[in-house]
Amino acid sequence: MAAEDVPIRDASIRLGQFLKLASLIDSGADAKEVIADGLVTVNGAVETRRGRQLQHGDVVTFGSRAARVTPS
Repeated sequence: MAAEDVPIRDASIRLGQFLKLASLIDSGADAKEVIADGLVTVNGAVETRRGRQLQHGDVVTFGSRAARVTPS
């Protein structure tokens, strides 16, 4: 699966914010739920911390979609 590049302004971003920015989910409440349910992976590993700091190059996957954190 090819990851879509999603640029961020800063050096890092929280996982919950990135899911919304990348349009992988619709709202912060959705982010909390799918992360808590273990449905989101970061670099291939299940991540259950909504506040996980993502860096440039990290790949987030939810369902059949993937997004890569890139510098803007």
